[in-house]
Amino acid sequence: MSTSDRPYHHGDLLAALLSAAETLLDEGGDGALSLREVARRAGVSPAAAYRHVPDKEALLARLAARGFAAFGEALGRAAAEAPGSALDAMGVAYVEFALARPARFRLMFGPLTARATDEVLGAARREAFAVLSGVAGSRAASLRAWGLVHGLAMLLLDGALPSDDPVALVKEVLGVTGA
Repeated sequence: MSTSDRPYHHGDLLAALLSAAETLLDEGGDGALSLREVARRAGVSPAAAYRHVPDKEALLARLAARGFAAFGEALGRAAAEAPGSALDAMGVAYVEFALARPARFRLMFGPLTARATDEVLGAARREAFAVLSGVAGSRAASLRAWGLVHGLAMLLLDGALPSDDPVALVKEVLGVTGA
């Protein structure tokens, strides 16, 4: 029995649950998420949701995995669009992703997902960072670039580095021409 006015009929209930959870995450962070509310928003009973996601931690791991997939795609697009300055373009894309999806970004890099053992999440995280590593060339260069743009993203998200134009600021810090 559905918990909403919509009848239960999903071709892919897990995808519907994750979409509802993403909306809740964007609205109020991971504290706003409960499997009961996710199920309600997806138009199914909590029991149906529990058949696909055993608990909140598993739900958050899957959300983070989706975030890393989108993140990797954004980095890859940026690199492809600026082959001569791919690393800088990826740095800008990194911060833009964080600013556009702050709750998802915080979830992806937060303590819950850092200690998660979910295989889907681990694979998505590795694939996203393979894009960065492939452009940076070495592990040291990858870590240097990652540390810089992640630090900028967090400072901007936390309001510790206020800016009227955060993207222009990131371009300035990265030395991107035309900033």
